[in-house]
Amino acid sequence: MIFISNTISLNDHEVDINAIRAQGAGGQNVNKVSSAIHLRFDIKASSLSDSNKQLLLESKDSRISKEGVLIIKAQQFRTQEKNKSDAFERLQQFVIKATYVSKTRRPSKPSKNARRKRMDQKTQRGRKKSLRGKVDF
Repeated sequence: MIFISNTISLNDHEVDINAIRAQGAGGQNVNKVSSAIHLRFDIKASSLSDSNKQLLLESKDSRISKEGVLIIKAQQFRTQEKNKSDAFERLQQFVIKATYVSKTRRPSKPSKNARRKRMDQKTQRGRKKSLRGKVDF
């Protein structure tokens, strides 16, 4: 089982992991060792709820193919184990970020007491300014 959050978890067979050769500089190690990880997660065939699947598919992420498969390539580290854990962590972050629904904002109103205080302060300021006028003797 792959635990994403308290409410979301995935079965191991839903994630396909392949070891491939990493790209870029690295000399002999890169040329002969398959240390990079290609993680494929089929969103449509997963055991997630329909609402979570919809949220994942609607996210504007370039790693999701037209068929609804999320592809994560991890090749940052030298060892296969570290790249595998990095790929799982990135999958977890992606699912959490895509399924997070922010709370709807309810507009707040000032209380009656706050409105009354504001009006009292305005009248006091007005009186003070009216006293600043020219003095007639």
